[in-house]
Amino acid sequence: MHNKKVIFDHDGGVDDLLALMLVLSMDNVDLVGVTITPADCYLPDATESTLKILSMFGRQDIPVAQGRYYGINAFPADWRAQPKICNALPRMLTTEADSNNLLSCSAPEAINHWLQAHDGVTVLMTGPCSNLVHALQTHPHNCARVNEVVWMGGAVDVAGNVATHNHDTSAEWNAFWDPKATQQLFTLGLKIKLISLDATNSLPVNKQFLVQLAAQQQYPMSDLAGQFWATTINSIPAYEFTYYMWDVLAACYLGLPEDCIPFVSLELDVSTHEPNAGQTFRSPGNGQWVDVAQPVDKQRVLDYVLQLLRR
Repeated sequence: MHNKKVIFDHDGGVDDLLALMLVLSMDNVDLVGVTITPADCYLPDATESTLKILSMFGRQDIPVAQGRYYGINAFPADWRAQPKICNALPRMLTTEADSNNLLSCSAPEAINHWLQAHDGVTVLMTGPCSNLVHALQTHPHNCARVNEVVWMGGAVDVAGNVATHNHDTSAEWNAFWDPKATQQLFTLGLKIKLISLDATNSLPVNKQFLVQLAAQQQYPMSDLAGQFWATTINSIPAYEFTYYMWDVLAACYLGLPEDCIPFVSLELDVSTHEPNAGQTFRSPGNGQWVDVAQPVDKQRVLDYVLQLLRR
């Protein structure tokens, strides 16, 4: 099996950093570059976390670029501070952030450069889609060089996770951060695999899983992953939701057998205005065709995550 050439665009949250660790552990992935969106993070902290994780894996050769666009609807500040907490963990404090691979160009510019250099690229996105959309709007010919887009975003037949005074809770946060870009992504003619809340709701990060992870703490990445997930506990009482394997599932798509994550092809549209900005909804006859992930084979996914974290 040929390795998948992957551009990974993330937004620095705990699950984004975990997704990066998983992708770096996959034998079938050739990671071309990493870009960061300043959405569920503060950019300097997320950049530091990214560079340190690459250093842990001995992959200082992988270039990193920063996005400078800030979306329409900001993530809560408490969530955005999570990378700073991650950077204070012992393993992170004792790892050097090698900035030699940090590019001076913007994330969209880097994406276009990598697409020109590599044909048939998979773009994995675990944050908002703005970097990719801005890249392809300036260089639309590069759409043909994208094999598929794997995006953790949206909520189609389930409730969203946005709870703000001006929203009806129908949207997922990555889609809500920049609703216009979400709508534009669906119109670019790309092959999109949408890892939406419809699928990730079947993968809560519960104590049973964390106990299994702790049992293999002799492996450095298992130990660090357990500490990362532990930092999310303080978000639960404040916002009254459970942490899920949102970005982790999107990353796992790259390495799991096809039958682990079922998809249905749906015609979708996106609302760009209140009270449902960012909502990804069915629009038969008027929408764009998108492959939407369905509830997954939970045990096989968890076993795969544990396996990767033992490497």
